[in-house]
Formats: sequence, structure tokens, C-alpha cells
Amino acid sequence: MKTAVRIAAADAEPVRRELWHRIYERVGRYWKALVLAVIMMSGAAATQPALALIMKPLLDQGFSGSEPHYVWFLPMMVIVLILVRGICNFCSDYLLAWVANNVLKGMRGDMFKRLLGMPDSAFKQGETGRLLNRFTVDAGNVTNYATEVSTVLVREVLVVIASVGVLLYMSWKLTLIVLVILPLSVLVARSFIRRLRRINRDTVNMNAELTRVVSEGINGQRVIKLFDGYEREHTRFDYVNARLRRFAMRSSVADAAMTPLTQLFVAMAVAAVIASALSEANLGELTVGGFAAFMAALAQIFDPIKRLTNVAGKVQKMLVSAESVFALIDSDTENDQGTQTLPTRVRGEIEFQAVSHRYPDAHRLTLDQVSFSLHQGQTVALVGRSGSGKTTLANMLPRFVEPTDGRILLDGHVLDTLSLNSLRAQMALVSQDVVLFDDTIGANVAYGALHDASEAQVWAALEAANLKTFVESLPQGLDTMVGENAMHLSGGQRQRLAIARALIKDAPILILDEATSALDNESERQVQQSLERLMKGRTTLVIAHRLSTVQNADMIVVLDDGKVMEQGNHDALLKQDGMYAALYRMQFREAS
Repeated sequence: MKTAVRIAAADAEPVRRELWHRIYERVGRYWKALVLAVIMMSGAAATQPALALIMKPLLDQGFSGSEPHYVWFLPMMVIVLILVRGICNFCSDYLLAWVANNVLKGMRGDMFKRLLGMPDSAFKQGETGRLLNRFTVDAGNVTNYATEVSTVLVREVLVVIASVGVLLYMSWKLTLIVLVILPLSVLVARSFIRRLRRINRDTVNMNAELTRVVSEGINGQRVIKLFDGYEREHTRFDYVNARLRRFAMRSSVADAAMTPLTQLFVAMAVAAVIASALSEANLGELTVGGFAAFMAALAQIFDPIKRLTNVAGKVQKMLVSAESVFALIDSDTENDQGTQTLPTRVRGEIEFQAVSHRYPDAHRLTLDQVSFSLHQGQTVALVGRSGSGKTTLANMLPRFVEPTDGRILLDGHVLDTLSLNSLRAQMALVSQDVVLFDDTIGANVAYGALHDASEAQVWAALEAANLKTFVESLPQGLDTMVGENAMHLSGGQRQRLAIARALIKDAPILILDEATSALDNESERQVQQSLERLMKGRTTLVIAHRLSTVQNADMIVVLDDGKVMEQGNHDALLKQDGMYAALYRMQFREAS
């Protein structure tokens, strides 16, 4: 067991060094501000032993009256030294805060860039809370602790060095006593560092869990109220909250234990110094002023050493947070190794060739040897029971999902040979899970690469989606904010706004995944008419559970358990009296 622990520790050491390097590689980009901050910290550090040095002339000559000008000179020196220290501390703190916030800005920018480049599968692992925690907590911890650790290490080390210089100047014998006893406190503190590292890693993970629980409580508050889920949610939250309290208390105990232990060694050093100083004073080798100056300089060492000892806990928190942040920055991005670029507008000839797919850790194939074709301007509908693989198949066109086996061709090009931007520029998607941004209606319609669309184009898209009258009735029209999760719109309005966004793109390929699912019968009829008019000349893949919406499709592909069971148009499939006909009759009975 001990051997395994030593091996784990040895393996962890290079990781910690790499984290240190990556953190301060980012901090080092602002080296000019850092150099100026170090100069300011050096000035502040120099003032502390200077205050101690004043004690000797103050007691030995000042109170005896042998130097009358000390009456005004020494008080002025105290004021000047405190003023210089205050200015230097302010400047160094400002510069370090400037560096920290710039590093945080850059780090969060890199994290968000990588977040948007992650594959679709990465967002289906249920780690939303952990991802949010990395942006809000971990990134802040890295930069805050990095600058704080730098400040402590530089400023306090300079103070200790300057104070030790004064101590040696006053009495090298007494200084040796201090240098022998105080380092023992550092050895004791090391025993707490490993414990703090484990606690801080557990705290980071539990903070992510807290974010997830609270987020689900906010998003699911209506379900909680309707199904009386108060006790369950309180239980979940209380568990996480209690664990966080437990970790915080463990960390506090470890931090608090270092302080009295350090003070014990300090007391031992002071006791030994007093005993030796009294011996030197009896021999006439040390004056009262010299002893007071020595003790003043010695007293100034204790706080810096305490802060240097306590910085170990902050270092561990910084490294644990950095590990989480860089794990996101280093995460895999989408497979975008395609080099071919499609023409401005493709014909829209799509062919699925023996496509199979299996999700990680799944017991069976999601899709099994699926083959069919979509010709230019043709509308093909995918129907089947829930879980038959319809959405997975549609998500393969924009390469949100990659085939496990087989291939998909677009105008004769294999999809994975095409660049993602070139491929996705040819497609528009309307999903049953509507995503709208907390912006204006106009900005949500003309989104992303379409932000320069004219107002007339936006209105035309809204009219085609049967939403123009509603938007015109709003006081602010296109400038109306939709709110977070489009909370100011009804379900049908959200769906139609998403349809308008897809229509304005005017892509040659349309993917409609239950695009009319949230509409009432009248709105569905109007939008369906607009969609049928706009789908002419475009290759369209439609996913629908309600078979009434796909009766006019050029071809219907019936899926079951990931396999193609039937293909043909509506009338032909009804005549076959197979699975499609059974599904159609069942829905007809439910509707009647």
C-alpha cells in the first residue's frame, strides 16, 4: 500500500509541475506589469526592517538627549516610511489585480471557445453543473490564488530576507538561534499539505454537484410543485450542502492546526533569543536599543512566515481548480479533419450507405445497416416508434453524430471529408427542442452568420412562419426581448420563431425534427402550408410522430429498432398493410 502511495505521489508531481507551468505561462504574458509590481513590493518590503532599525537610535540616543534633532527627525522618518509602504502596496496590488483579471478574461475566453467546439456527445454526459462551475468558480480560483500566491511568495520572502539581514547586523549569534528553530515549523506544515489537496479536490467536485442541483431546482420548479417533490429536492440539496460543510470544516481544521503549531515554534525561538540576549547584555555586548531593534525585526518575521506557511493551502486550491480548468481547455473538439469545401450551394443529393451506430456503453445498435437516398428537391420522412433511431439518423447529416459504420454522401462527397463549416452552411435545422437566446426577436431570427440580413428578410421569414401579425402587435416589434429560455413567448410562438430562423437561412437542405410539434391545429395548418411552399427545390428530411404531417412526402422511411422496415410513399405503404399502415390506423383511432 505504501509503495502504491509513493508511486501515485511520484506520478502526481509531474502533473503539478505542468499545472504550475501552464498557470504562470499565462501570467508571464504580462511580465512588464509583474516586474513593476515586484519593484513596488520590494520597496514595501524594505520599509519594514527600516522601522525596526529606528528603535536602536531612538532608545540609545533619543531618550538620552544626546541627539536633539531626533525629536523631529525620527517621527518624520516613521511617517515617510509608512507613506512609502502604503504607496508601494497600493501600486503592487493594483498591478497584480490588473494581471489577474486579464488572465481570467483570457482563460475564460479559451474555455468558452473550447466549449463551443466540443462534440455533441460531450454535452450528453450530464455534467452541466460541472461545466458551469469551471467558469464561475474554478477559473476565478486559479487567477485569484495565482496572484495571491505570487504576492505572498515575493513580498513576504523579501520581508523575511530584509529582516534576516537586520537581525544579522544586530546580532549574528541571536540570528543563528532563529534560523535553527523556525525552519522546523515548515517541516510540520508539510504534513497538512497532502490532506488539504484531497479536501480541495473533493470540494471542487461537490461545488459542481451543488450547481447542478440548484439549476435543476430552478428549471424544474413547476414539476416540483405539481408532483410535490419538495422533500426529494430538499434531501438532495441537504446532502450536497452537508458534504460541502464537512469538507469546509476539514479544510478549516487543517488550516487552523498549522497556526498554533507555528506559534509554538515561534515561542521557542523567542524564548531562546531572550535567554541569549540577557546573557549578552550582562557581558556588555548588547544594548537596550540593540535588543529592542532585534526584537522588532524578529517580530516582523513571524507574520510573513505565517503567511508563507498558510499559502500551502491556497496553492492546493489553485492547483485543483487549475486541473479542472485545463481539463476543459484540453478536452477533445469535434472531428473536423475534412479538407474539402463544398460549392456555395449544393444540389442536395444525399445517400445513406449501410449506416450503423452504437452509443458508448450501449447494449445494442441504435442504427443497423440503414440505407436510403434523398434526391435533389425531394422530401423524405422518417417515421417509427420512439427510440427507433430517427433523430440519431438526422443528426448524422450535420455530423452532430458520427456513424459507427457505413458512410453518408452529399453530392458524391463523403461527409467526413468535408469541413464542418462548409457542410453545415448547406443545412438548416428546426428541432423539437427549441433553443432561443435572451435577445430580441429580430436577433434570434437573423442569428449568427445571418446577422446582416435585412429587416425585410426578417419580416418575410416571420410571415412565412405565421408570426408576422403577432410581432407587429408588440410595442417594440422586432426589438422585443424574448427573455431567458424565451419565457415571454408561448410554446407555439417559440416553435414558429425557430422555423423563421431556419427559413431565413435559405439552405438547400432542411432538417425538420418535429418542427410543428408545439403548434395548435390552426397554426400547424398555416405553417405546414408555408413549409410545403418553401421546401420546393430543397432536399428535406422530416422527422414526425404525427403521420398526418408527412402524407405528402415523396418517400417515407419506416424505422424500427434502428432498421429500415419499409420505404415508399404514403399510398404505397398503406397498400402494403405493414408497420406504417398499423401506425397510421392507430393514430387515426386516437385522433377520432
